[in-house]
This record gives sequence, C-alpha cells and structure tokens, in this order.
Amino acid sequence: MALNIRKIVTYSEEVRIEGERAADRPVTTVMVAAVLTNPWAGRGFVEDLQPEIQANASDLGALIVARLVAAIGGADRIEAYGKAAVVGANGEIEHASALIHTLRFGNHYREAVNAKSYLSFTNKRGGLGTSIQVPMMHKDDEGQRSHYITAEFSISDAPLADEIVVVLGAADAGRVHPRIGNRYLDLEAIAAEKQAQA
Repeated sequence: MALNIRKIVTYSEEVRIEGERAADRPVTTVMVAAVLTNPWAGRGFVEDLQPEIQANASDLGALIVARLVAAIGGADRIEAYGKAAVVGANGEIEHASALIHTLRFGNHYREAVNAKSYLSFTNKRGGLGTSIQVPMMHKDDEGQRSHYITAEFSISDAPLADEIVVVLGAADAGRVHPRIGNRYLDLEAIAAEKQAQA
C-alpha cells in the first residue's frame, strides 16, 4: 500500500441500558479508523485526484473492512453501517471525500456484508482531537429508522495538519428501544390523510 498509515484506532462500545430500561440484548457499535498522511498535502491545488484514488482507495478499504469485521465478530453480525473522513488543516474537504466517495473504497464494505443501502457518511476538516461522527443506517433498508445511529469518538493526536482520518463504522443492531416507526409508515399515514382530505 502506497499510503503512509501512522496508526489504526479501534473504538467499541456496548449499550446495555437506555432510557433507564435494560436492552433486550446489548447493542455493540465498532469503528475502525486509519490515520494516514494526506497524499495531496503540500502540493498546492491538485486538479486531478484520480491517480492517488486509484492507487490507494481500494487497499485502504480492504484493510479497514478486515479490521472492522474482525473487531465486531464477523460480517454476519453487522446490521448498520457508515463511513467518515476528517482532513487536517492543510488539506481540502475534497481530499477527505476523495478516499471514501469512490466504489474502489466502499465496495469492499458493501460486498463484505452483502449490503443494498448506500453508505451514509460525513466528511469534514478538523484538528487534533476533533469529534468524528459516523452516521449509520441499515445495510439493506434506508427507511428502517431503528438503525439510524450516529457513533462518535475522537483521536487525541489526529488528524495532524497533513493527515486524513478515514473511518468505517458498524453496529450489530438498531438503537436500543426504537419507537418512532419507519418512513414507510409515514408515507402510508400521509397518503391516508391526503385521501381523507380530498
């Protein structure tokens, strides 16, 4: 891999109680982040980002997916998924986007979990210890609101000004005690209301 990865960080949490009520079963959320040198840092405005994307995004995706699947205990446990990237002060938002918004990166994750949904995402600029949010949704059904989860963590020494943090997140269930239904129920209710008013 041509990318210079300084460190790999794994964050995991297990929610057992929410709203003062125990979960039917604990919900585990895992994130794996690669902290790497921004391949475009210090080069001024780079018009064509494709050479670095083609050289590095696939290997990066394969590496992080393998670590994430191992950390959560297998691809078959993953129900919700998402991605994020944070570029340091000397980089552009486009640099963060370039590594995660390509099928060369994302297809490793989609194929590992046989997903149908798109990978929800955040990409932003930040400094050391910046909050990293990874929004997730059900891997097979974008309308299943129970799996709209945002995981959050930070890395105290990343990203440096010339680095990018690339993250994949996973959860083995939806939120604990989901009670807001899904978008399909809303569509049915709104259609019924319009029909009643007609």
